[in-house]
Amino acid sequence: MDRREALELLATGIAFQLAPAKLFAAAREMRALIGPDATLRTLSSHQDATVTAIAEQIIPRTETPGAADIGVTQFVDLILTEWYTDEERNRFLNGLVDVDARTKASFGKQFVECSMDQRSEVMMALGEQMTEEADAVRYRGRRYRGSVPKPDRNFYYMIRSLTLTAYYTSEEGATKELGFEIIPQRHDGCANSQDVGKAKH
Repeated sequence: MDRREALELLATGIAFQLAPAKLFAAAREMRALIGPDATLRTLSSHQDATVTAIAEQIIPRTETPGAADIGVTQFVDLILTEWYTDEERNRFLNGLVDVDARTKASFGKQFVECSMDQRSEVMMALGEQMTEEADAVRYRGRRYRGSVPKPDRNFYYMIRSLTLTAYYTSEEGATKELGFEIIPQRHDGCANSQDVGKAKH
């Protein structure tokens, strides 16, 4: 898999369609593109902080790592820099500007300076706007039969998709949230077929 193919898998979420074993192999290769000491090439320091704050609202830290813990901004910056078109990149960056404009209008400060409740209020408004735009796409008859309408031009849709992809293709997200095992802890050669697929307790 070359760099371009890996970035396409990451940016479009195609990786999630792979079988678990192949997903792990692809994810490890794709995440290696970022590296532990990656420097930001598109996002400014303020934009970086805003993306981190938004990502933490989408996947907060609980008993498992949150989005910020797995380096979501480095992932987003990689996609913005090497995969997105100029139009997509500008739309995303303008979306960050709009988030600050919303919080300044409502609370007199930037998103990163807001309380968790204030951030949640803005995120709910963004989510509602995304849903409205998805409905508009559906009612215009532009949806393929059986598919879910995707408001690709919506900022919240973009950052949510990138955050989820970044998180669940990371080792922490895949192993601690999805329960994938790179090396299985055990092998049950004579497992009861009735127990297969049951959730772990």
